Amino acid sequence: MKKSTTGLLIGSAIAVGLSGCASSASQSSSQSSASSDAWYQHPLVCGVAGSLIGGGIGYATSSDSDEDKGASIGAVLGAPIGAMLCADTSPKKAQQCPTYQGDIPAGVATDAQGCPLDSDGDGVPDFRDQCPGTPAGVQVDASGCPLDSDGDGVPDYMDQCPNTPAGAEVNALGCEADLVLRDVTFEFDSAKLTSQAERILDDVADKLRGNENVRVRIEGHTDSIGDAEYNLRLSQNRADSVAEYLASQGISVDRMKTVGYGEQQPVATNETKAGRAENRRVELGEWK
Repeated sequence: MKKSTTGLLIGSAIAVGLSGCASSASQSSSQSSASSDAWYQHPLVCGVAGSLIGGGIGYATSSDSDEDKGASIGAVLGAPIGAMLCADTSPKKAQQCPTYQGDIPAGVATDAQGCPLDSDGDGVPDFRDQCPGTPAGVQVDASGCPLDSDGDGVPDYMDQCPNTPAGAEVNALGCEADLVLRDVTFEFDSAKLTSQAERILDDVADKLRGNENVRVRIEGHTDSIGDAEYNLRLSQNRADSVAEYLASQGISVDRMKTVGYGEQQPVATNETKAGRAENRRVELGEWK
């Protein structure tokens, strides 16, 4: 076999191999940006192969007197060509999302800015959110679940008693027992709420709106000063007044039941001013 024919065959074989490496590198890059290329896909290796190809072709196509020169020129020209063939020229997907800087797995739905979807707007993308559908404005943890500071199973935004002791059994309001609405007071000898009472009830209403499945019982109580029958009516009117205010804040009347007990259920002595103040109260409990 002639020298020129042998050189061309060797060069062609190496060229075919190099072409396969370059093709493999391109496919590997398109499949996964995280996976590392095989050793034979490295531009340095491809450059060596390109040098051999160029040298073989240069040797095969040169005259007998110019064999060494042709091989050298071919090797010099072949090296950069081989390296370029195996270089990863596929476009890189830029991180465009301004609000989420973590890794975004393949296949995750994104918006026009390249950000992963966050349907409930809690700052935790849907693909990581273990509590989808959190109401707007509710604070969540890293898993997208509403905070529960006292660990009682009732999230803070629903919890009427947010500082329950660890391990305590609570009702749907997050309380161990009926909640005494401290500072929900009324004008003297009246069922008219004070402005301070309305501010407290605003917070109660916020949490009841978040806890839509719970119904509440509102109880009115008085001290023993005055006529018992009168106190009974006054306590009922005061419980009704609280319910009316909560209804004005968006709580359905179907979720509330009012009861007036008058002076029948004291929690302290009626013989002292301090005791009578404790007995004049409004309580909130779960209505089952």
